[in-house]
Amino acid sequence: MFSSVVIGLASTAPAYSLAATLGLIVAAVGLQAPIVIMLSFVPMLLIAYAFRELNASNADCGTTFTWATRAFGPRTGWMGGWGIVVANVIVMASLAEIAGTYSFRLVGLDGLAEDRLWTTVAGIAWIVVMTTVCYVGIEFSAALQRWLLCMEVGMLLVFAVAALVRAYTDAPSTAIHVSASWFNPFEVTSVKGLTSGLLAGVFIYWGWDTAVSINEETVDSTRIPGRAAVMSTVLLLILYALVSTSAQAFAGTGGSGVGLGNADNSDDVFSGLGEAVFGSGDTGLVLSRLLILMVLTSALASTQTTILPLARTVFSMAVHKAVPARFARVHRRFLTPTWSTVGMGAVSIGFLVLLASFSGNALADSVDSVGLAITFHYGLTGFACLWYYRKILDRSTKDLVFKGVLPGLGGLIMLVLFLYATYVYAAPDYGATSVDLPLFGPTGGVTVIGLGALLLGLLLMPVVTRGHGVALKLQRSLLPRRLPPHTALDSASRYLPADNGSGVGGDWYDVIPLSGTRVGLVVGDVLGHGLRAAATMGRLRTGVRVLARLDLTPDELLSRLDDLVEQTAHERGDGHGGPALAKSQADEARGVTCLYAVYDPVSGQCSLARAGNPVLAVVDPHTGAVCYPELPPGPPLGVGGVPYQSAELRLPPGSLVALCTDGLLQATAGRAAGLARLSGIFAGDRTSLDRLCDRAVTALLPGPVDVDATLLVARTRLLDRSQFTQWELPPDPAGVAGIRTAVSKQLRDWGLEDLAFTSELIVSELVTNAIRYVGGPIQVRLIRDRTLICEVSDTGHTTPNLRHAASDDEGGRGLFIIAQMTHHWGTRYTPTGKTLWTEQDLPSPDGQSPGIPGD
Repeated sequence: MFSSVVIGLASTAPAYSLAATLGLIVAAVGLQAPIVIMLSFVPMLLIAYAFRELNASNADCGTTFTWATRAFGPRTGWMGGWGIVVANVIVMASLAEIAGTYSFRLVGLDGLAEDRLWTTVAGIAWIVVMTTVCYVGIEFSAALQRWLLCMEVGMLLVFAVAALVRAYTDAPSTAIHVSASWFNPFEVTSVKGLTSGLLAGVFIYWGWDTAVSINEETVDSTRIPGRAAVMSTVLLLILYALVSTSAQAFAGTGGSGVGLGNADNSDDVFSGLGEAVFGSGDTGLVLSRLLILMVLTSALASTQTTILPLARTVFSMAVHKAVPARFARVHRRFLTPTWSTVGMGAVSIGFLVLLASFSGNALADSVDSVGLAITFHYGLTGFACLWYYRKILDRSTKDLVFKGVLPGLGGLIMLVLFLYATYVYAAPDYGATSVDLPLFGPTGGVTVIGLGALLLGLLLMPVVTRGHGVALKLQRSLLPRRLPPHTALDSASRYLPADNGSGVGGDWYDVIPLSGTRVGLVVGDVLGHGLRAAATMGRLRTGVRVLARLDLTPDELLSRLDDLVEQTAHERGDGHGGPALAKSQADEARGVTCLYAVYDPVSGQCSLARAGNPVLAVVDPHTGAVCYPELPPGPPLGVGGVPYQSAELRLPPGSLVALCTDGLLQATAGRAAGLARLSGIFAGDRTSLDRLCDRAVTALLPGPVDVDATLLVARTRLLDRSQFTQWELPPDPAGVAGIRTAVSKQLRDWGLEDLAFTSELIVSELVTNAIRYVGGPIQVRLIRDRTLICEVSDTGHTTPNLRHAASDDEGGRGLFIIAQMTHHWGTRYTPTGKTLWTEQDLPSPDGQSPGIPGD
């Protein structure tokens, strides 16, 4: 905790921040500078709570990038990450500038401290040094920060006490006594001045979120970083209130000498105040030099802690495929992001050189412009927290306040500051630089730098987020648009793609109508993410549908699908992209998990087989008890192992069956805990299936997800006894006439006289073939569903083949005639033999015959 608070405080660089901004705040609001600094704390505290709550749910070093991606999608997340990059790169310029200036002042080279070229060179050198320190590792960085911060805070307290004592005992001509009006914000006469002061105040608090950016390198990463962020802002409030009040009491707000309103000292108030407060004696000179040293070390510490979140944000963006993957490389020894750290150091040097080449006052312009980037990404974080937890805000008052109200209010304040500051800063006379832009004319350099950098990210966004959008669109197009209605069951589903940049994966689900009013249910999960995983999913879903229409048993279907996966992996492994690429593509095609079930509403039997370990839950319709049937184990598709085996379950009518991938349980503390929560959701619930799906997803995945999640639920029905009939026949040709008569009578009872002729012909042909070629007992079954289904079962295991008989053949025309007179026909195998089935369209509602296909 202590190290995290130290890094959070050091990142704000208290001495540097006050030196660079106290004069600007006084120039904007006058004597009300202390209260404006305190008011700036309010939105920061609100956003700190947003960081704490989001970090507790998802400790990711990408912070705003990751959380905004999960809350609003990859495009908004990209802009959040870009806002962090912009803010840190811009502030690196001001940090390096003041570090270079104070380096020369420390050794008495005041002439070089005023030279732009030499301060830029010194700033570049310090960026290189601090980048190297960050490259070595977080432990060394934290140890160095502890020493630097203790010295810095101690020196600031000494300065504050000395200034306040001098103001009341040995007061200079500029001194004024502390007044209650200093702490009255209504004394500020200008809204523009108040906004400028608040933005500068926001800048001096900015940086505490570094404690959260290094969360993945912190012990107890979901708790300590968030608490350290809140604690850091509170400690900063106390320190800033004391120092600003003391400095103003001693120096006043005048525009000359050491007055805080002196424009010549607005970007560096401590260089002149140190000697004035401590005096010119030996002790005073030492303390003055120490104050200068503290500002220098403060700037250096902040430079270091600015590189930390910057590198880790870029690292997280690289991991999520939002920037090139090489930025995700980690040093084997130091365990720090190599490309991210070195690359961002180089970018900061480039921006410093660019800013120094055209800005009249690089320090002032960078401080103002970074305020735009800060308010942008902090505001986005506040709104992300509100939206992220929106479904659970009514869970308790605490959740409503700390996850909703406070972050949302903080985001709103930041949004207002951002919009108003953009307008104010765009004035040509604002700041030290003005740029003549096409179409807009002369524009303030602060807006050009701050808003221009953010807009650059907006232009880059479609390029870096295109892959995710294409993959998601492909994934959606390959999944069912809607589940088909079916006599056997009611069904509903939910699919949640992962929310990171590469998140779209290979989950799929399906409800497949089969012969004899049976229905197939399937869920599956392909390893990997992106376009390749989505395409693989599409092939497998198509393969399952084709194999299912062959009426294969679940275990046989998975065996055939396993062959398909293995063949796909083998073909990819023979690619020309080199061994590493070939292995990567082959591995992605393997390890697919799948659960396939076939439900028969006539018998109530459900046959299932699994590859891998998807979740199957069954809820008893009478007791509401939830069970998780133990299915025979089967290896994931494409990896080899024991043969697949089917299991049989008998499901009472009204049973609830749920199939889901492991992604649905990812937010719980292990699979057992996830199944327990799922049981609590399903137990005794008789609501609609859509509402049940929503409840399950909301409870198990209250926020965005790391991997795809799929849920398919179905409530079974038994076919009414009046909708089907069956007969048992001996293998005797004399029985053919009797079954024709029985079929004709049943169709008249159902009001389907129009189908009597074709049905008698179908039954006669199929029963005759069974008697002639198989023998043994024969079963005939008629089912009236959305079509008229005729099934003839025998003990044979040979599939009849459709032939196109020649004109002089004496036989072989039976199945050809049946195929012409039916809508569908086929064969499926049973444990005792086979069943030939046909489907005929029912007459249309207007009473007209549907006709014979092919007429």
